[in-house]
Formats: sequence, C-alpha cells, structure tokens
Amino acid sequence: MAELLVDWKKEKKIATREAYGQALVQLGKDNPDIVVLDADLAKSTKTSDFAKAFPQRFFDMGIAEQNMIGFAAGLATTGKIPFASSFAIFATGRAFEQIRNSVAYPRLNVKIAATHAGISVGEDGGSHQAIEDLALMRSLPNMTVLVPADATETKKAILAAAAYQGPVYIRMGRLAVPVLFTDDYNFVIGKANVIREGQDAAIIANGLMVAEALQAAEELSAQGINTTVVNCASLKPLDRDTILKVARQTGAVVTAEEHNIIGGLGSAVAEVLSEHYPVPLYRVGIKDTFGESGSPEELLQKYGLTSAHIIQAVKSVLARKNEKSDIN
Repeated sequence: MAELLVDWKKEKKIATREAYGQALVQLGKDNPDIVVLDADLAKSTKTSDFAKAFPQRFFDMGIAEQNMIGFAAGLATTGKIPFASSFAIFATGRAFEQIRNSVAYPRLNVKIAATHAGISVGEDGGSHQAIEDLALMRSLPNMTVLVPADATETKKAILAAAAYQGPVYIRMGRLAVPVLFTDDYNFVIGKANVIREGQDAAIIANGLMVAEALQAAEELSAQGINTTVVNCASLKPLDRDTILKVARQTGAVVTAEEHNIIGGLGSAVAEVLSEHYPVPLYRVGIKDTFGESGSPEELLQKYGLTSAHIIQAVKSVLARKNEKSDIN
C-alpha cells in the first residue's frame, strides 16, 4: 500500500505543472537526448525551467501545435526523446490528427505533456478547459495515458515516461494541489496503487480527485463506512487486476475524475467491471457538459467534483449493493 505523508493536509500545495518543470531539468541533466518543445506557453507549462538550463535543447514552436507534434515525431526518429508541451485543450484537440498519424500510428517515442487540463483551469473558461482529452488519447492504439495525482507522482511519472519506449500522454493541472506521497512512493506504468483499505466500497480516482477521495474516505470512516481508495494514475494501460480485486472485496465502486464521465476513468472502469465482475458503480465527474469561467473552487463545487459529492456517490452505491444483497 502506498505510503501517504502523515500530515498531507498541512503540506504546501504544489501544482503538478510545477513538478513537471522540475522533472524536466532533472532529466536534462541525466540524459542528453532529452529535448523539449513548447507552443508559446513555456512560462505556463513550466518548460521554461528546462529552457533556462538547456537552451540548445529547447524549441519554442510558436502557436503551432500541429507543427510542434510533427517536429517532435521527426526528432524521435533520430533517437531524441522529445517532450512536447502545451495546454491540454490545444495539445490533444488542435493536434489530434498529427498525434494519431505521426506519433501513435508509427509508435514513435514522443511524450506529450499537457498542462492546464480540466475545469480547474478556472477563469479561462470552457474554451480552454479540456474535459475530453483523456477520451481522445485513450482511444488511440499504442498511446500510454498517465494522470498523476500530486507533485511527487508527477515527477516519477515524467521519469517513467522518459524511460518508456513509445508514445505517452501525461495530463497535468494548473491548480496547486496537496502533496500526498512520500519520496519512496512507487510509480509504475500500468499499475494502480491502493492507498487506503476498507471493506464497504472502493473509490477509484486519479488526478486532483485523489485528494478529494481521501478526504471523503476520512469523513465516511467517521460515519462507520470504511472505503478502499485506489489511485489510478495509469489510465492506459489500466490495472485491471487491482480494479477487479477491490471490486470483489467491496462489492461497490465509485470512480472520481476531473474529466467528462464519458471516455475517461469512469468509462474505463465500467468496461472492466461490466465484462468481468459487475457491481454497483457510480461515476463522479463532469456530466457531459462544457465548463465555464469561474474560480477553480467554484467550478469544482458546481460540477460535482468534491469530497462531499464522492460521499454521496458512495452512499448511493452502498444502497444499491444492499438492495442486491436483499434480492439474493
């Protein structure tokens, strides 16, 4: 079981994009083949850290995301390991065809590191809030999809992505989020981590919703409801074994993600459960609607992405679980 920081609520919050910038500098020192590309957003994506340290290996491609992906693909054919960065809405939406045909189809070693994902982008509004990026990337053959929960996991995910041979999409956020994990936390592509154990229901989350899931689990415990919490940072490949294990142990599952409930973590878990071990399931996420302008906190509340909403979802699946037991 992953080891949480004892006082994680008291730790300074750090945006996953900040950790990304730090990880790039570490990678640049360790591997001369690491190169970084950005689409005129280096200060926001934090690739500016790498640009300062290794200016000869940094390429600002301007507001030309499609060209950036094609350029990254070309670099990959020469043995370089390119990290191509932009906001998630542009990296995946504007450049989807290039990602599909120039990166995923030939399975080139390109890492697409997107920041400012989800509605926690805040005041930038619905046009800039990527709520479908995971569905797009998850649908592509050969694409690995990672959604780290905190700064610690982000650094480890970036290092793992660099070591992995093949296309990787890493989703990160603008908002500062709690640091959850110690430095000895073990991140492995394709593996989920059970970070809290309970027998009544399982909450499977990724990204900033992991902290909300932990908060919900604490409040539920005070009410006599014990929940397992699973951090599912590796969306693809998905850790089916762990998902099925916690489903069998608890008989009820809630997923929590800062993404449309269509095509993301909730859909991925639903596919596994429906095929192998159907149990009551509730998907906490954005209910197939676009975001709007507002503070991150206001938006997370309005769109149902808080610990309180997870608590309601757990109680809902428990009621269905108990109904099922009564019928049996």
